[in-house]
Amino acid sequence: MRRILWFRRDLRVADNPLLAYEGEVLPIFIFDRDILDALDTKDKRVSFIYESVVKLKHELRKIELDLRVFYGSVDDVFEHLGSYAFDEVVASGDYDEYAKERDLRVSHKLHFRYIQDTYIFRHNEVLKGDGTIYFVFTPFYKKAKLVLESKNIDVIPRAKQTLFSLDYDGLLKVDADKNISKVELNIQNIGFKKVELEIISPYEKLEDLVKKFPRYKEDRDFLSLDASSHLSVDLRFGTIGIREVLRRIMPLENSEAFVRQLIFRDFYAYLLFHLPYIEHKNYKYSFNGIEDGQKFRIFCEAKTGVPIVDAGVRELLKSGEMHNRVRMVVASFFTKDLLLPWQWGESFFAKHLLDFDKASNVLSWQWSAGTGVDSQPYFRVFNPYLQSKKFDKDGIYIKKHIKELKELDLKYLHNEEYLLNNSIKNYPKPMLRHKEAAKKAIEIFRRANRSI
Repeated sequence: MRRILWFRRDLRVADNPLLAYEGEVLPIFIFDRDILDALDTKDKRVSFIYESVVKLKHELRKIELDLRVFYGSVDDVFEHLGSYAFDEVVASGDYDEYAKERDLRVSHKLHFRYIQDTYIFRHNEVLKGDGTIYFVFTPFYKKAKLVLESKNIDVIPRAKQTLFSLDYDGLLKVDADKNISKVELNIQNIGFKKVELEIISPYEKLEDLVKKFPRYKEDRDFLSLDASSHLSVDLRFGTIGIREVLRRIMPLENSEAFVRQLIFRDFYAYLLFHLPYIEHKNYKYSFNGIEDGQKFRIFCEAKTGVPIVDAGVRELLKSGEMHNRVRMVVASFFTKDLLLPWQWGESFFAKHLLDFDKASNVLSWQWSAGTGVDSQPYFRVFNPYLQSKKFDKDGIYIKKHIKELKELDLKYLHNEEYLLNNSIKNYPKPMLRHKEAAKKAIEIFRRANRSI
C-alpha cells in the first residue's frame, strides 16, 4: 500500500505511530499558508517548528526515509499530491475547528486514516456508563485513571517502510494556481524571520522533571522555584510523545500530581471535541465581557500597574512562556477586574504563547472567566496582590521581568494601597482598585446568572 505520512503535531521519529504502517511511504510536512499568513513574521512558534522540522528530516534520513516539506495551502498541496495515486493519508487527529474542517476537506480527496497520538485518550475513550461525556473533571479523572491502568502505552514498533521515489531536497512552494517551485529550505522562504530560541531536548526536561517529583505537587505554583516540567511546548508539537512521558513517570513515586495535569490536558481537548462551539462562545452565562479597546491596549502593553499581571505579560511577550499560576492570575484580572471578553484574552495568548494549544487555551480562559465547563465559580476572583505575595513572596519573578521595580522594598511590592498612592519612576499606578473591580464583576455575573 502507498501512503502519505502527514507529520503535524508529532515532529519526531521515536515512538511515532506514523512509522508503524508498512509499505511505500511519502512523509510530508506542510507549512500551512492559511495559518501562517495571519502571524507576525517574528512569531516564535514558527522558528520552533522550523527547527523541529529540520531535525525531523535529519532523523528520518537516519532510518532511510526523508521528509518532503511544502509551503502552501493544504488543499493546494493535496491537489498536487493527488496525481501520484496514493491509497491513503495517515495523520494524528486534531480537535479544533480549523483542523477538523481542513481534515474533512482532505478526506474528500484521499482516504484519511486518523491515528491517536496527540493526547492520552481517544475522544470517545473516557465516557460515562450511559455513553455520554463527563462535564466535571474529578469524575473524568477517576474514570481516566481506570482506563489508563489497562491502556497499552508500550513503544510502537516501527514497520518496514520504503521511501516513495521523489526529490526530497529543498522546500516545495505551491501557489494558488497549483504551480510548484523549489527553493532552499529556510525560514525566510516561508516569509518569516528566524528568532533565536533556547531549545532544550525534551528528554533532558523529562529527566529534570523526575528529579523534581519529591516536591512537585508542593512547589509547582511557586514562581521562583522552577518546579514546572517545561514540556508543554514539546507535547504541543510532538517533539516527545505522550506515551514516552507516561512510561517514564508512571512507575515513580510522587508522579500522580503530574499525571493529573496530563489528564487535565486531555479533558480540555475532549470537551473541545464534543462541544466545538465553546471555541468561540460561553458554555454558560450570557454576560460576555465589555469591549474596551483602551483597557485592552494597556493590558497588552503590560502597563496595568499591577506587578504580577505586568510581569506575566512581559514574560509572555519576551519569551513566549508564562508560568501556569501566573496565567490564572492574569486571566482572572483580565476577565473579572477589567471585565474584558475572554475571547480577546484567548486571542492574545494564542498570538504569543510558544506552547499554544487551542483546547487548553480556550478552556483555561473560560475557566477563569467562570463561563466554561467545570469552571471556577463566577464569584471567585483572584486577588493579584495576595497571589503574588503567596507565590512570589520575595519578588524574584516580578523583579526579573519589571526592572522598574527592582529597587522597590518588598513590603510595598504586594501592597495595593502603596502602589495606588505613590509614584514609581517609569512604572504606572494601578489602573483600578481590585476590591471595587471584583465587587462590580460579581454583581454583573450574578445578574447575568439570574437572567438565564
